[in-house]
Amino acid sequence: MRALWYNVAMKKLLAYFKPYKWQSLLGPLFKLLEATFELLVPFVVGLIVDRGLGERVGGGYPNADVGFIAWMCVLLAAFGLFGLFFSVIAQYFAARTATGVSAGIRRDLFKKIQSLSYRDIDKMGEATMLTRMTGDLDRFQAGVNLALRLFLRSPFIVFGAMFTGFLIDPASIGTFALTIGVLAIVVYAVMFACMPLYKRTQEKLDKVLLSTRENLTGARVLRAFCQEDNERETFEKRNGELTAGRKFVGAIAAITNPLTYVLVNGGIILLLYTGALRVDSGALSQGSVIALYNLMGQILIELIKLANLIVTVTKAAACGGRIQAVLEMQPALKIVPDEEEKTDEAFVRFENVSLQYNAGAEPALENISFSVERGQTVGIIGGTGSGKSSLVNLIPHFYDVSGGQVCVDGKNVQSKSMQNYLRERIGVVPQKAVLFKGTVRENLLWGKADATEDELWDALEKAQAADFVREKGGLDCAVEQGGKNFSGGQKQRLTIARALVRNPEILILDDSSSALDYATDAALRKNIRVLSTTTFIVSQRASSVHDADQILVLDDGKAVGIGTHAELMESCEIYREIYFSQYETDEKGEAKA
Repeated sequence: MRALWYNVAMKKLLAYFKPYKWQSLLGPLFKLLEATFELLVPFVVGLIVDRGLGERVGGGYPNADVGFIAWMCVLLAAFGLFGLFFSVIAQYFAARTATGVSAGIRRDLFKKIQSLSYRDIDKMGEATMLTRMTGDLDRFQAGVNLALRLFLRSPFIVFGAMFTGFLIDPASIGTFALTIGVLAIVVYAVMFACMPLYKRTQEKLDKVLLSTRENLTGARVLRAFCQEDNERETFEKRNGELTAGRKFVGAIAAITNPLTYVLVNGGIILLLYTGALRVDSGALSQGSVIALYNLMGQILIELIKLANLIVTVTKAAACGGRIQAVLEMQPALKIVPDEEEKTDEAFVRFENVSLQYNAGAEPALENISFSVERGQTVGIIGGTGSGKSSLVNLIPHFYDVSGGQVCVDGKNVQSKSMQNYLRERIGVVPQKAVLFKGTVRENLLWGKADATEDELWDALEKAQAADFVREKGGLDCAVEQGGKNFSGGQKQRLTIARALVRNPEILILDDSSSALDYATDAALRKNIRVLSTTTFIVSQRASSVHDADQILVLDDGKAVGIGTHAELMESCEIYREIYFSQYETDEKGEAKA
């Protein structure tokens, strides 16, 4: 078993047992006390047969000591009560330890997931993260609970029964040793065969959960494109692979119980045969044979429990290894030592910035250089996949640059002192509007926890969201999971209000007005222009960036133009194409009003 736990690298997870070290010790200890009483039962039964009943005469036992038998029955009842008492206490300590340990792991697992970079989460996948937070952790908890109750008890009874049998009849030790030795080989073989297989089945479960999640979140899209049959086939394939894997490992694990029965019953037959011969020769009493039989029966029961324990612990160990893999992940974001602050007129500066999401992949950005003064508005425009979102995600250090550096207020965004300070100064409105279950007030307070009522309404007014919030009942109106009770445009305006509540020094609007009509978009931009915020507007609409102090045009990850609208209309062909594709032109090729 030591090799098993070592193979799944349990050292880190064992640290979670420290607050429960006494419970971890007392649980198995009380189980051993219960087992001790159980081992004494065959002794008492043997005494009842040999001393209580006496010699058999004719068809009965005329010399039976009824008083002795009664006292022995009282003693057996006492053993049962004490055993029950110790078993309940052991179960309490085991359950408390298992739930406490799993709660600690779940807390740190959630904390770890929050600390991971976008790149880490993208690499592992949301479905895998959910599996490890739920199914893997539940299996680990069940394994811990069962292990604390049976991990010492079952071997204790097995070897205790063998030792007790040796005390009753030294000649029986060979039968006990042979049976236990063969069983140990079988159990270990099954255990080491199953462990890697359980790990693979959990990985297949990740794929099943991925299909389930995608079908639930994308149900409207699936039905709109009539992809139900294709998705059903994909799910059935993945579910079939999971089922086949579980059947295979289940078949191997299922061998343990019948083999245990066959081997132990073979040992019982051998024991009864040799015992009968020795009783006939007068070398052994009938009570001793009955005691040996009961001891072998105890071994049978405990080995079956141990076999089931091995299966459960093997699953728990595989799940524990998967959990620990997440806990040991180091965030991919680089943190560099603080350097001497640069004297720089630019508030935000990109210096030869390149970005690759994965090693060997095509660069998402290449050699981007530009600077932004405090309070300026920067428009970022380009075709789909040109790198617009990638660029603005570098400012709050959501991703690491592959080359060059991004500086805010003269400091590298990767520097240690900038990590929390940086994001506290930035308001981000992501491309996909995300709201959380609760109320409008609770969602807005994410931007500023101590915001006043007036500040919340001011942010809603600026984001053009105040009217529909009033119609729905005010700041305390309910927000369903994912904001499903709001339209796409309403969700976007609420996420913009959440960012504005913070009164950020830098505001990043990542295509956050795509669901807004032109009038609402124009009113929103007018309100933002009067702020002293340095604003980055990512959009595919030329109208959204028309009035920006400078506009950066991206094409396939490269900056192909930078300047004002008028300058780009003169110098950047790609910008002109975008602009004229969105506006009607007159005979001279100029946009109509």
